[in-house]
Amino acid sequence: MYRKLSILRIMLFESMNDAAVAAEIGQRIRQLRLEKNLTQQQVADEVGLSRLSYRRLETGEAKFVNVIAVLRFLGGLEALNQAIPETVFSPIEQLKLQGRKRQRASSKRQDENAQSKSLDDQGW
Repeated sequence: MYRKLSILRIMLFESMNDAAVAAEIGQRIRQLRLEKNLTQQQVADEVGLSRLSYRRLETGEAKFVNVIAVLRFLGGLEALNQAIPETVFSPIEQLKLQGRKRQRASSKRQDENAQSKSLDDQGW
């Protein structure tokens, strides 16, 4: 049953625009705060925000760093870790990198390969 609810929540986010997702996350943070019987001012004071900034966080209008601080204070930071798990490269990819830390993704170079083959065919 829990797995079905998780899938429904994922589908819910997929069907929402970015502002709606931010607002939903704000509502979930609000629910965490209310479950701990804390006021907006108490949470804002604890994480170093004004009450107005915290109120904006609950409506989905916050900096990500502030969302992290509030989740940490409310004990919900692990949910973020579960939502965005660390990704590890495959062992083959790690061997290819051989100690070099990957800085960015690269695009496929099919056009360049096709172009160099056509030049080779012409005897260049």
